[in-house]
Amino acid sequence: MRLARLYEKESFRDLFRIFVMNKRLRGAAVPFITKLLHKRVVEEDTIGRPRRVQEDKYRMMVSILSSVDRGLARGAFSKHVVERLFEVFVENVALNDGPRRVKERTGRWPPCFVTISPTQRCNLACRGCYAASRPGAAASLPYDVVAQVLSQKRRLWGSFLTVLSGGEPFLWDGGNGSGVLDLAAEFGDELFLVYTNGTSIDAGVAARLEELGNVTPAISVEGFEAETDGRRGRGVFGKVLAALENLRRVGVPFGVSVTVTRDNADVVVSRAFSDFFFREQGAIYGWIFQYMPIGRAPSLGAMVTPEQRMKMYRRLTEMVRDERLFVVDFWNSGPVTNGCMAAGRPFGYLYIDWYGNVTPCVFVPYAAANVRKIFARGGDLNEVLESGLFKGIRRWQAGYGYDAEKGGNGDWIAPCVNRDHYRVLRGIVESNRAEPVDESAAAALDDPHYRRALAAYGDDFRALADEVWRGEYLGRAPGLARALSG
Repeated sequence: MRLARLYEKESFRDLFRIFVMNKRLRGAAVPFITKLLHKRVVEEDTIGRPRRVQEDKYRMMVSILSSVDRGLARGAFSKHVVERLFEVFVENVALNDGPRRVKERTGRWPPCFVTISPTQRCNLACRGCYAASRPGAAASLPYDVVAQVLSQKRRLWGSFLTVLSGGEPFLWDGGNGSGVLDLAAEFGDELFLVYTNGTSIDAGVAARLEELGNVTPAISVEGFEAETDGRRGRGVFGKVLAALENLRRVGVPFGVSVTVTRDNADVVVSRAFSDFFFREQGAIYGWIFQYMPIGRAPSLGAMVTPEQRMKMYRRLTEMVRDERLFVVDFWNSGPVTNGCMAAGRPFGYLYIDWYGNVTPCVFVPYAAANVRKIFARGGDLNEVLESGLFKGIRRWQAGYGYDAEKGGNGDWIAPCVNRDHYRVLRGIVESNRAEPVDESAAAALDDPHYRRALAAYGDDFRALADEVWRGEYLGRAPGLARALSG
C-alpha cells in the first residue's frame, strides 16, 4: 500500500530510498520505479524526441536500476557504501535540483560534470594512449587548483559529479602528498568516478575507498589477458583481477573501462566478455571508448572499422535491452545522451588536463583556455563556456538535433563532432585559433592525409548509421522525421 501511494505521488526520492536502503521492499520497488520511468521518459516526453530515442533512454535507466539491484543482492556494496550511495548519488546527482535553479537564474541549463586529469604521470605506457602518459611524466595540477574547479562547478552549475582520469589518478600528488583520496574526503558530498589502471588498488586503498564511500573506480581492461597485457604490459591483467578482488572484499562498487580498437572489437562485444566481467567479476557498469587517433603515436589504422562499429552498436543494444547491463559506448550511445556531450553543453561536460588546459572533450585535443590562468586573474569556469571554440561546437550541436525546437538532421548514432564530423570540428578549431594541447594534435592540423582519412571515416560510417537512424528512429515519428529532413 505504501508503494502504491508513493507511485501515485510520483515520489522518485522515496522510491529510490526504498530501493537502495530497504532490502525487504526492494523487489516490490523495482517494478514501480520502472513503470514510473516509462511514464516519465517515454509516454510523457515533452521535448519531442523520436520515440525510439526515449525508449533507448528508458532501457538504459532500467539497466542502471537492474545492475545496482544485482549488486545489492550479491552484497557488492558494503552497508556504509549503500548509505553513502543514497546520500551522494541519489540525492546529489540523480535527483539534484541545483541545475534547474541555475537554469531559472541564468536562462540556460549548465554542464553536468567535469572530467579532470590531475596528472600525466602513469606507471604504464600503453600503446596508443590518448594522453601519451608514461612513468617519467611530471606534469600535474596543484591540489588547490583542482579543489577550486570542484568548488566553482558546484557553485556555478550545481554539479556534484566529478570524473578523474589521467595519467594514473592514484599516482597524483597535488602537493604535500595530497591526492585523490584527500580530494574525495574534502568533497564528501561529491560523487567521483575514477578511471584507473587498477594497479595501485591494494587492500589498503580498497579499504579507504570503502570508508569514503563516494568513489567508484572504472578499471581499464582491453579484453582478457592476451588483449590487456598486449596493450598495457605483461602481468597487468593479473594485477587488475587482484584489484577487483580487493574491491569486492570490502564492498566497493566498480566498473570496467575498455578502449576498443580494430584488433579487440570482436572480443569486447562477445558474450564471453560480458559474462566474465559483469557476472563473474561483479562489475556494476562498463564504459566503452572507441580508439581515437590522438596522443601517443596516433594510428588511423587502429580505429574500429565502420562495419565493426555498427556491429558494436547492435551488440550494445542487446546488452542494455536484453541483458540489462549498464554499458555505455560514448559514440554508439549517442541517442541516450541526445548526441555529442562536449563543450559544456546542457547536461554535458568539459575536460581539463594536467597543465590546466580546458578542451571541449577528452578526445578533442584543442584548448579554449587554461584554468590556472583564469583563476590567477580572478575569473571562473563560465569564461570557458563563452569561448568561441565552445560556443561554436554548441551551435553545431543545437543545429544537428540537440535543440529539438530548432529541428536539425541529427543522426545521434553518429554524434561525434570529431570522429563523425571532422570537417565541422576542424573548421571550428581553425576559425577560433584553438591551441593544440600536444605535438600530435598540432601535427594533425598540418597533415592532409589525417584530414582526408578522418573525414572519409565519418562519411563511411554515416552512410551505415543514417540508414538505421532514418528507418528505426525517425520512422516511428513521421512528423518529426519530416521536420528533421526538411
